[in-house]
Parts: sequence; structure tokens; C-alpha cells
Amino acid sequence: MTEPTKTPDSGVDDTGVADAPPPVPPARRRAYAAAVPLIALVVLGLDQLTKYLAVEKLTGEGRVDVAGDLFGFYLIRNPGAAFSMATGSTWIFSVVAIAVAVFIIRISRTLGHWGWAVALGLLLGGAVGNLTDRIFRSPGLFRGHVVDFLELPNWPIFNLADCAITCAAVLIAVLSVIGIGTDGQRVSDSKKKSTTEDGDGQADA
Repeated sequence: MTEPTKTPDSGVDDTGVADAPPPVPPARRRAYAAAVPLIALVVLGLDQLTKYLAVEKLTGEGRVDVAGDLFGFYLIRNPGAAFSMATGSTWIFSVVAIAVAVFIIRISRTLGHWGWAVALGLLLGGAVGNLTDRIFRSPGLFRGHVVDFLELPNWPIFNLADCAITCAAVLIAVLSVIGIGTDGQRVSDSKKKSTTEDGDGQADA
């Protein structure tokens, strides 16, 4: 079999298929893996600090306007999911949050792109932030009500953990649309590499 030749400095062989990008160095993968829990810890710390301050300063105060009717603080206890959805199923969301945290920790070892490290760090921090409330706050273990205190017009009251989860979802959507996988490879590159390997296998046969 004749090996395909590459056009000098083009990264394209004579079959017209572009080379796949080089694999992510192990040191960089370790850095991405370490960034996930670090980002999560920052989110968790800020979330719990702001919830503590909200409970201390806003209990019994009603709504506190920050920017008129556009934004304010209003303390509530939320028994449901993010943005006060599905109230009454607190224990289910506790189990889901634990499963999500375990999944993120496992997949973080294989990350090959900073965008995924940031997204999963935000998601982990947000999930653990609200899970902490469900574990330690009243009325009981895995049934605790989440502290929400940020209010916008025509929008459910939320907290910083909810913001982190939303930002993570947006970033994950963007990465998926532009075709960057968790391993740092573009989906189109992976398909080209697979097609080339299949073609080589058939030619060898």
C-alpha cells in the first residue's frame, strides 16, 4: 500500500483529509482536572457566604430594593430545584446532585479543554452549593430548604448556585455547538480521523 503524502506545511495529505490535532499533554489534562474542584470550591464558598449574609440580614425584612423594580433581595426558603421548580421533591434533587457530582469528578480526569473545566467546575460548585442546603438546613437531612434571595422581575427568586448552574449550561451548549468534545478534540476532527482509519483498514485488507 502506498502511504498518503502530505502537502508541505499544510497538514493535509493527498487524500484531502486534514490531520487531527495532537493529543492534549498529560500535564495539561492534570491542570484541567485540578481546575474543576478549585472552581467548584470558589463557587461553593461564595454561595454559602452570600446565603449566610442573606439569612442574617434579610430575615423578616421583606424585599430590599437594589435597583428599583429591576433587582432586589427577597429571602425565601425553596424546597424545590433551581429557580424554585418542582417544589416538594427535595430528596430526589439531593440524590440527583450527588450523582452529578460523582459524574463530574470522574469525567474531569479526561478533560482536554479549558472551557469544559470551567463549565464542569461551575456545575459542580452550583450543585454542591444547593446540596449543602438540602443536607444541613431545616426541616431535615436531604429535605432541607434552599436559601434563595436574588429577585428579578417576572423570574423565580434564585441564588448564586443557580447562577453558576445556568452559566455552566450555557457554556456547555456553546462548546457542543462549536463541536468541542470533553477530550478537547473537535467532533469533525474525530470523524475525519475515524474515516481515515477505516479507509486504511479496508485498503490493507
